[in-house]
Amino acid sequence: MILLIPAISEAQLTAPGMSAVRYTSYPSAPTVKDPVFIYCNASGSQKGVLNAVSPRGTGPFNFSWYKWSDLTKSFSILLLTDSGVSTSTSDNLDQGGYKVIISGGYDTAFVGWVFTDSPFSSAALQNRTCDYVALKGQAVVDTFYYNNISNGVRIKLPNGVKFLWSSTPSSSIPSPDFYLNPQTFDPPLVDVTYNLEVSDSFGCISESSFFYQSIHVKADFSADPVQGDAPLVVTFTDQSIRASKYKWEFGDTATSTLSTPDPHTYYKPGEYSVKLTIESDLHCIDSMRLEKNIVVDPSELNVPNVFTPNGDGINDIFIVESKSLRNLSVEVFSQSGLKVYSFDGEGETLRQWKGWDGNVNSSSVKASPGIYFYVIRAYGWDDISYGGKLYRGAVYLYR
Repeated sequence: MILLIPAISEAQLTAPGMSAVRYTSYPSAPTVKDPVFIYCNASGSQKGVLNAVSPRGTGPFNFSWYKWSDLTKSFSILLLTDSGVSTSTSDNLDQGGYKVIISGGYDTAFVGWVFTDSPFSSAALQNRTCDYVALKGQAVVDTFYYNNISNGVRIKLPNGVKFLWSSTPSSSIPSPDFYLNPQTFDPPLVDVTYNLEVSDSFGCISESSFFYQSIHVKADFSADPVQGDAPLVVTFTDQSIRASKYKWEFGDTATSTLSTPDPHTYYKPGEYSVKLTIESDLHCIDSMRLEKNIVVDPSELNVPNVFTPNGDGINDIFIVESKSLRNLSVEVFSQSGLKVYSFDGEGETLRQWKGWDGNVNSSSVKASPGIYFYVIRAYGWDDISYGGKLYRGAVYLYR
């Protein structure tokens, strides 16, 4: 702690255990700077202590201690005398002004003021709704007066107040050292303890707190996968806080009121905006829309013009690259018109299709190298039809 001690002061009057020291400003004697000692009084039972030492001379000395009297407007209340000592201490002091007169080897006197400081803080809940929390605080600091020693007029000792809100665990409190009654629209989603710390110019502190049980809700969920070809099966995982009722809107007119909905299947290519709305037992409501839309890829069909079924693991299969197809039919013919391969499937059969491995009609007979002709028909989930001349062509088989 930094003590502001003027250069003209001699530390012959001290206050062991004090928290801060300031100096008087007497209008009638501006050059006189008597110390004002501040004790933090958190316990409510703090008393002052003053210790005096003669600045000059050789002891022993005589010390006479007096307390300020508002009645006589002077230091007229005798507290104690110490004779034949080198130092003297007066303890168990109440608030007020004190003077010690030193005589013997050197005659002088010192004046000091003692105050016990007790800032006050009070933290409480002012109001809460589903959307916000409002806090209520009180911050009060003591006002101290010392007396002009020439005429007894009271003089106010400057003091200021500071405060700071916080919470454990940490949560949002807007301008916690500016608003004594702050209000947050980002309320805590977990139980917290709100704390208010009040301090004054002398470094004395008061703290108060209260426990807050959260009632607030947050809608949250994840989706997997978020993109793929149709039919796209998406799993939604609820991550909401304090929800008791659910409404899922999958973006394709389908809804669900389950906390964990069944995996949802998207058949039509396009983009789907998914929204979850929740409600708690206390009727607090929140909603969340998935940041990125679910994307179902448009149908697509690409036919290779060559494959090499030689068992090297590279381009061994004649297979149509496709996305979002409802069904697919593939027929392959030799140059003489002999059908050597066919496939027709949809749904799970289509998803598990492995393509033509180059054997004749799925036998062990390997088709001879050369040119083969294919006829492909397909229909996409986006109602696009694939067929005709565009999907009649030749594929080269190399071994």
